Amino acid sequence: MDFEFTEEQKMIQELAREFAEREIAPIAAKLDETGEFPHETVKKMGELGLMGLQVAPEYGGAGADPISYVLAVKEISKVDASHGVIMSVNNSLVCYGIETFGTEEQKKKFLTPLASGQALGAYALTEPQAGSDASNLRCSAKREGDVYIINGTKAWVTSGPVADYIILFAVTDPSKGHKGITAFIIDTHQPGFKVGKIEPKLGIRASHTSEIHFENYRVPVENRLGEEGQGFKIAMTILDMGRIGIAAQAWGIAEAAYEASVRYATQREAFGQPIFYHEAIMFMIADMATRIEATKLLTLQAAYKKMKGERVTKYSSMAKVFAAETAMWVTTKAIQVHGGMGYSKELPIERYFRDAKITEIYEGTSEIQRLVIGRQILKELEAGLI
Repeated sequence: MDFEFTEEQKMIQELAREFAEREIAPIAAKLDETGEFPHETVKKMGELGLMGLQVAPEYGGAGADPISYVLAVKEISKVDASHGVIMSVNNSLVCYGIETFGTEEQKKKFLTPLASGQALGAYALTEPQAGSDASNLRCSAKREGDVYIINGTKAWVTSGPVADYIILFAVTDPSKGHKGITAFIIDTHQPGFKVGKIEPKLGIRASHTSEIHFENYRVPVENRLGEEGQGFKIAMTILDMGRIGIAAQAWGIAEAAYEASVRYATQREAFGQPIFYHEAIMFMIADMATRIEATKLLTLQAAYKKMKGERVTKYSSMAKVFAAETAMWVTTKAIQVHGGMGYSKELPIERYFRDAKITEIYEGTSEIQRLVIGRQILKELEAGLI
């Protein structure tokens, strides 16, 4: 693995950093307070190519590699995790899913507006009774001639209330279990689609999350993603990429909390010297730096392997679980370093803490990541690799 970034990777990272500091930083606290969706800045992100970084140029994307994508998500999330997850979902779950599994017609129709920011995407797998057990779906799709009739409810859909297109997973053959799940591209502007309850969340409050309902929604066969019965496999493959994006988001949150802690600890004095020089504080900051460095390496390793065309199931889960738990640990310690000011909304530290928690939950909880990693280890054992 080459630890030196290319000029293109550095350029994309700098582009994302400058945009985040110039356009997002001044409004991040207000958006967190109001829960308003950042339509204008998301549109600008699209114009800069940040909403379709890995999409091929012929479909309106930037054609960047996975490492460039990770660096960009990290920089956006470092300033505001809400923008980070909006960007990650559109890139990792939606654009990647369509470009990987879609037909040429689907790519031309959907990728160009999604990659350019003219449209926004969402990913609908979870249901009220099917979270970690993603095979236990009830949302149904029954074929009638050239259309499928979809009925059911999806839950916890990031960008659900504002998405133009949604990758949906529904049951086409209940008798086949997870092999009876099929993927579709949904146009939310058609009859039969309805946004349900918008969740009042602890963190990432400017990223809107909701239930979505389908009542006799008619989706044409040409909007089916892949073949019938391939939906579960498609969902899991997409999540491999999505988890790299969430690892990058967690990395950004942790880095923001860490840097704020270093600045504060070198300025705040107690007992005649900056608190940084007290071992209790210095050791916390040293551990922050160490865990963040490990997060960086795990996340970049997963992105590097993806760039090389290798299977990344184990590595994306390793990056995601470690990055998420690092973000939670670092932001908790950051509040401790800041003391009462860390608990106050005058500083963004408590926002980092609230935003970090969701990274341990969505796109597969930390417990599910460990299950995925364990199963991959067993496969390696069976293959004689261990």
